[in-house]
Amino acid sequence: MTIVTVNHYIVTMTNWTPALQGRPGPRYVAIAEALADDIESGALAAGQRLPTHRDLAWRIGVTVGTVTRAYAQAAHRGLIAGEVGRGTFVREAVPLGLPEPKAGGTGSDLIDLSYNFPTNQPGDSVAEIVAELNAEGSLSRFMAYEVSRGHPHHRAAGAAWITESGLPTDPGQVVVTAGAQHGMLLAVAALARPGDVVLTEELTYYGIKSIASLLDLRLHGVAMDEQGLLPTALEAACRSTGAKALYCTPTLQNPTAANMPKARRREIAEICVRHQVGIIEDDIYGFLPERPSPPLSGFAPDLSVYVTSLSKCVAPGLRIGFVRAEEPIVERIGNALRASTLMAPPLMAEVATRLIRNGRARQVANWQREEAKVRQTAAKALLAGADFVTQPESYHLWLKLPEPWRREVFTAEARARGVGVAPAEVFAVGRQSVPHAVRVCLQAARSRGEVE
Repeated sequence: MTIVTVNHYIVTMTNWTPALQGRPGPRYVAIAEALADDIESGALAAGQRLPTHRDLAWRIGVTVGTVTRAYAQAAHRGLIAGEVGRGTFVREAVPLGLPEPKAGGTGSDLIDLSYNFPTNQPGDSVAEIVAELNAEGSLSRFMAYEVSRGHPHHRAAGAAWITESGLPTDPGQVVVTAGAQHGMLLAVAALARPGDVVLTEELTYYGIKSIASLLDLRLHGVAMDEQGLLPTALEAACRSTGAKALYCTPTLQNPTAANMPKARRREIAEICVRHQVGIIEDDIYGFLPERPSPPLSGFAPDLSVYVTSLSKCVAPGLRIGFVRAEEPIVERIGNALRASTLMAPPLMAEVATRLIRNGRARQVANWQREEAKVRQTAAKALLAGADFVTQPESYHLWLKLPEPWRREVFTAEARARGVGVAPAEVFAVGRQSVPHAVRVCLQAARSRGEVE
């Protein structure tokens, strides 16, 4: 290893040579795999500069083009990144998501504001519905296989729920899923194939990163402003990447809390139609604004998949979501459903349906909105003078850190003091500069006192 100065930066340049013996397949794949193994083992550390294409090619006896393809594959996997004028570097490992919720800080006293959990869970209502089913003698009916897109009256309830959001929906356009994350997986599987590019906001929900890793897709982050996706950046990305789909959260964007206005939604949809890029709209927070903008999907229904669930407004453990799409996309989503879980749990789907039909789901959703308002008001007062972005009805806020704080240090220090927050790198997509910021989830606190 040598130390060199490049454009006034001091960097460590490694004389790394990949161990290629016994690795099957093309040489460029073997080089990329050797690179991945050495990063995982610690032989290559984050920030180390790799040999130039020409130097490595000469050293191991391959063409420069072979090394270029190997480095490109490693870059697509998020292992390395190139910087103009500096070279190619090992990237810092970025998690696909947050760690599993667990006690931390001072024993079980951790106030974990890193997860966007709803506050109220209507356990009594669920128990009452299950008791009703048992009394009716129909409990066993929902313990059998349901191999379609969902029972017709479950899809009808989902259609009614989606229609309330401002997107008129017919039961035939609905697939019942095991939550919104499952719905996202089905939507992506229906619109993209391994190796395809999927566009996202440059800071996005980490669940889509997990899906991309599972399905071997390449994510490309699109620049944002305070209203969400930038149309000019989206237009450029559609032209340069050949993307098959766009995943985004127009309402209370996660993690930045941006709200996309109606005019911007129309413009985004028009760009996607022009380039024939499918739209996956995550409207998991669509129930929160009192005066919501119309769903993005409504401006390009033939290209769109609308995803929602009862997880954020009723109870995460219910694991029932609804996906809306037109033919032939909805048929492909149904095929993906059968290939993944065969069906959403019919018993839970019946519970969700009855919660929707008896008005309890809407009642709890409205309660969540009012509670979010109270907590946001408290946060605004307590964080007076801090630089943060939020909305009056949002579950979360985006806190920009002042100097000299760095996101990883701030996150660790907060947890040491008994508070969990989510650092920006969890949400980052692509090679853009990751801001020093954290997401703070107010609704996750067990009480208003914990918020304070």
